[in-house]
Amino acid sequence: MNAVFAPAYVGLGSNLDDPPARIRAALDALADLEQSRLIAVSSLWRGPPMGPQDQPEFVNAVAALLTLLEPEHLLERLQAVELAHGRRRGDVRWGPRTLDLDLLMHGEALRDTPSLVLPHPGIGSRPFVLLPLAEVAPALRIPGLGQVARLAAGVSVSGLVRLDA
Repeated sequence: MNAVFAPAYVGLGSNLDDPPARIRAALDALADLEQSRLIAVSSLWRGPPMGPQDQPEFVNAVAALLTLLEPEHLLERLQAVELAHGRRRGDVRWGPRTLDLDLLMHGEALRDTPSLVLPHPGIGSRPFVLLPLAEVAPALRIPGLGQVARLAAGVSVSGLVRLDA
């Protein structure tokens, strides 16, 4: 049986310890993932936190990969990258973090398990995800939601700023 590369999209975020540098270091780690190829990277975007507002602004981006890894294995690798870059899971949901890597989509895989939901449940409503995703995959169709470019055109960009890459 021949292995087939699946497109996968990863959302990156950071708001601690030099977020742009953290995102760039995470992109380097994604470029080195086994059985995967980094094929596109969005601009970096700075914006307000989604959760508690008494924390620094976030820097976000999206990376596109081609991967032979199954979704659960890719998620394990992403969590290992987070850990290697100082991520500590705390008690505060959507609180500050050195690095957050979210598996947004993996080919046409649909998952709804305690550890993985695909497509990512916030993919269709979060501007800090949709705007960078539209840069790397505007024609991508999200099951049940539609085309990324159309979704991105319908969200408020208030407070988001594209940073020079």
